[in-house]
Amino acid sequence: MPMPQHVVRGDGHLNIDGNFTIALEGYKDARLASARKRFLNTLSRETGIPYHHEVTSGQAILTVRTAGVDDAVLKLGENESYHLEVTSSHALLTAPNPLGAMHGLQTFLQLVTITPEGFSAPAVTIDDEPRFPWRGLMIDAGRHFQPMDVIERNLNGMEAVKLNVFHWHLSEDQGFRAESKIYPLLTGKGSNGLYYTQAQMREVVEYARDRGIRVVPEFDMPCHTTAWFVGYPALASGKGPYKIETQWGVFDPAMDPTRESTFEFIDKFIGEMTRIFPDAYFHVGGDECDGKEWDANPRIKAFMRTHGMKDNAALQSYFTARVQKLVAAHHRIMEGWDEVLQPNTPTDVLIQSWRGPKSLAAAARQGNRGILSTGYYVDLNQSAAEHYLADPLAGDGASLTPEEKKRVLGGEPAMWSEFTTPEIIDSRIWPRTAAIAERLWSAQDVRDVNSMYARLSVVSDKLESYGLKHQSFTRPMLQRMSGQADPKYLAVLAGVVQPPVGYQREELKKYDWYSPLNHLVDAVPPESEMARKFKNLVGVIVAGNASTEQIQKAKKWLTLWRDNDAKLEPSLKRSDITAELTPVSETLSQVSTIGLSALDDLESHRVADSATTQSGMQTLKSAEKPQAVLRDMVVAPVEMLVQAAHAQKP
Repeated sequence: MPMPQHVVRGDGHLNIDGNFTIALEGYKDARLASARKRFLNTLSRETGIPYHHEVTSGQAILTVRTAGVDDAVLKLGENESYHLEVTSSHALLTAPNPLGAMHGLQTFLQLVTITPEGFSAPAVTIDDEPRFPWRGLMIDAGRHFQPMDVIERNLNGMEAVKLNVFHWHLSEDQGFRAESKIYPLLTGKGSNGLYYTQAQMREVVEYARDRGIRVVPEFDMPCHTTAWFVGYPALASGKGPYKIETQWGVFDPAMDPTRESTFEFIDKFIGEMTRIFPDAYFHVGGDECDGKEWDANPRIKAFMRTHGMKDNAALQSYFTARVQKLVAAHHRIMEGWDEVLQPNTPTDVLIQSWRGPKSLAAAARQGNRGILSTGYYVDLNQSAAEHYLADPLAGDGASLTPEEKKRVLGGEPAMWSEFTTPEIIDSRIWPRTAAIAERLWSAQDVRDVNSMYARLSVVSDKLESYGLKHQSFTRPMLQRMSGQADPKYLAVLAGVVQPPVGYQREELKKYDWYSPLNHLVDAVPPESEMARKFKNLVGVIVAGNASTEQIQKAKKWLTLWRDNDAKLEPSLKRSDITAELTPVSETLSQVSTIGLSALDDLESHRVADSATTQSGMQTLKSAEKPQAVLRDMVVAPVEMLVQAAHAQKP
């Protein structure tokens, strides 16, 4: 994952044992040497076998033959292709440049699996290259700061699934996270002491480049800028005073587009940041300006009248055009969210669409290149399947001309951080982002959801070898909230609940920057693997295609969930953190009891009477509502069982 473009299976397999070796041929540089070392370290973690052998060309089990160099600064559209041939005796990886070679090494790592004879890779011939050149991941470090180890291990994960752009969201109302030596009060007063030094940002750029990943910084303007104004209030359109925002949402503060001093400040700031971030693209945000500060400022309103600006959209368009010229003057290409697209927007401006394929297609028709993030907001807790089936060229994009389709460069999962901390952020990004990576790399007709989930499970396990903590984070959190070394009954409950989808969490409970994210809703992944498997099993049962073993498995799970409440309930009173789970546990038991009854009716070919069905469905409909900000994912499959039991013929 991603599925390669062309795969031909061979006969046999290549043993991966203590004699495995790798050698570099052709072009060599420090990046390839580093990639070789990472490859062996990852392979060792996955197999438990140490690899220390140094071999010369012609003697290695795996030979990596690289034809030539790539640019010192990674660029959009570089050749990322590779050819990998694995036989029962050796493997050969060829690529035109180090970037393709690194991608091929990740493919080889994914091929390695345990077999009855030990670890091996299947004999196979692969020719591969990406469908889209821009395959990114955005991490918001503005709302909740994410330290260096979080950034670096997620870059490791990006390399594993061939994502190639790290979009680093560095400023927000809740904090300014990038050190400026020209304007030290940006972090001095606007960060709560949580920011990246210039040395650290350069380290991330180099760390990413070493893994074939470009780094695009984002500094949102003219809105989402409260933290700028704490140290530099003259930038703002309002009177102030300003303080770092601790609430979530869209806020009024906005830069003053009528003052030349605003653009002088931005010009110097961009110049400083482009010396740290060498990528050709520079993201200026541009989203969600409500214009209220502009409306309340008589001087700004007078400026708008003088310049014939009929509304705030026109004022923002003026601001964006000025900023675009500043970005271009520093030899960078401006990137922004949907709102920066106006009829007169220069066609080299890149549009990142959060509004959807229609907006993305509109940008392409206007001559602008763009990327899709709608459908890839991994913070909204949608399923991997939903993300997987969202395509940059679906909807309005399908009707674009071939030339217009070339302007759709790819997409980016977006990890907004209102409900993430360093402890849990990996689980919100991974493994679902691997499914998005496949959508952006593989052929458009690779859309088999069942195949995706089967492979995603394997890739998820492998990603832990890259230092990610998306699987391992839950148990320590359950231990902490329960006070138990083995919170096995709490783990049963945790296995079948999920956080709310979309923006429902904000509607169910009030949160702000100070809210502790240490409850069960924070300790469970966005998608319950157990509940998904149960739903699939129920689908087989209600279709009448289940074996006796499958029916018994469903009974076993339902019995486990029904009886868990009695075992868990006494320990929930230990703290408020777990006491809120009492109704959640009770509901799971009730739902499972209904499910067992319906399953018994189906197995006995006994039609459930209408009164029993109606009563059960009422209970289940009530159970659909979140409790303790959690969704019971057993409810929907049990509803399927109840409906099937009532609909069957005696």
